[in-house]
Amino acid sequence: MNEIPRTASVIEARTYRQLVGGELGEALSGARLERLSPAHDVKVGDYPLADAADADRAVAAARAAFDRGPWPRMSGAERSRMLLRIADLIEAHGEALARADVLESGKPISQARGEMAGAVDLWRYAAGQARALHGSVPSALGADMLGLIKRDPIGVVAMITPWNFPFVIASQKLPFALAAGCTVVIKPSELTPGSTLHLGELLVEAGLPAGVVNIIVGYGNTVGQRLAEHEAVDMISFTGSTAVGRTVARAAAGNLKKVALELGGKNPLIVCADADLEAAADAAVFGVFFNAGQCCNSSSRLLVDAAVAEDFVGRLEALTRTLAVGDPLDPATKVGAIVNDAQLAKIEGYLGEIAGSGAVLRAGGRRMATARGRFVEPTLVTGVRPDMRIAREEIFGPVLSILPFDDLGEAIAVANDTHYGLSAGIWTRDHEAALRAAEELRAGTVWVNGWMEGYPEMPFGGMGQSGLGREQGAQAVEEFTELKSVLFHRGPRTRWWARPSPSA
Repeated sequence: MNEIPRTASVIEARTYRQLVGGELGEALSGARLERLSPAHDVKVGDYPLADAADADRAVAAARAAFDRGPWPRMSGAERSRMLLRIADLIEAHGEALARADVLESGKPISQARGEMAGAVDLWRYAAGQARALHGSVPSALGADMLGLIKRDPIGVVAMITPWNFPFVIASQKLPFALAAGCTVVIKPSELTPGSTLHLGELLVEAGLPAGVVNIIVGYGNTVGQRLAEHEAVDMISFTGSTAVGRTVARAAAGNLKKVALELGGKNPLIVCADADLEAAADAAVFGVFFNAGQCCNSSSRLLVDAAVAEDFVGRLEALTRTLAVGDPLDPATKVGAIVNDAQLAKIEGYLGEIAGSGAVLRAGGRRMATARGRFVEPTLVTGVRPDMRIAREEIFGPVLSILPFDDLGEAIAVANDTHYGLSAGIWTRDHEAALRAAEELRAGTVWVNGWMEGYPEMPFGGMGQSGLGREQGAQAVEEFTELKSVLFHRGPRTRWWARPSPSA
């Protein structure tokens, strides 16, 4: 047995409080929830466990803050200053926030630190967008009419965030909703709520008006369901699996609230024969093993030109053998733990199918034997056909399916043969091939000679069953608004009732 998680003896659990109506406190029932580190098997967090009554109370606080509070009525400049203040506090507490995500999710500390830096950037970008939101004035309505098209905040937004990127995904949603003037109820995953609850403390410290943001932790079938179906919620923003996304959309239909969904992916990375194979191999290994493959943007399908396939797989094998898998608190670790037993069992189920499928394991393929925690070997699989489950379904683990192709048209057809459409990529030196792929690949994001580069300025979201709506970019603030048409009439009005009848 390998003693991979060496730091279990120095971990102390933290006790958190929920945020409702500007007050940090307990769930109404007094119930609490504990979390064990998936890497260390020791207690790392203790949280209030909310139920439907807490959800109702949080929505009521957000509703009152929107209908009667100052936040939606502030200028963009005032909201911007508050978001910048919050960004500064996140930056100051970045190490504690990163450590919470590491202990609860199993992700490597170096990765979590990078995510915190990205989150700060998102908050500061959203602060600028609070001052940039604008409408328009049609100029051809005639001399007697002035038309204004304005954007109003949509109202109360419920946000349900996942366990794989707890803080950064909240930061792709929350500051943009606040920039628009909305009020919010957030339910982080019960597996990784610590950093979001810590954010609640920072919001109070920043002086955010009471009720503008409310943070509660509960299960999806109680708190999540209640938020999705709540009549006083105007919009729900959900990130998670496609299956749960369908459930959220059905629950939201009661009052026809707006729904934004960022869901799963089975993302193809195409490597052409003329590519920089060394750089492409590094990108492929990063894309599939980042966050132990527990990532909606994972490049879990590799389509490689048959002319260079064996050479390229050899490069992948060499890189994979060098990956440091282990204790996520060790800065040298590249691949951390699997989040829980259920996810581990799912990954092992897919790995168990490989032997009888005709596919070939080139690396990995097993759970690692460790005294503590849940770790899966980074896995490479060749001989994969497009119809196999490992080539079509989202595994959410460190497993790369490798498929050869003979020409770019075939590669694009295989890449698009999926219900998903979140992201895709191509490595090539041929500009014509790159432009063709960018045009024909059905995905919300297409990377050319890269993978998983992201910027606050660039919208993110999927096509098909990968979701609805976009996060980040100027469009992200617009997602949390409603268009309103206002028409001003001047001069005398032609009275309909006073007009002569056609027969007169």
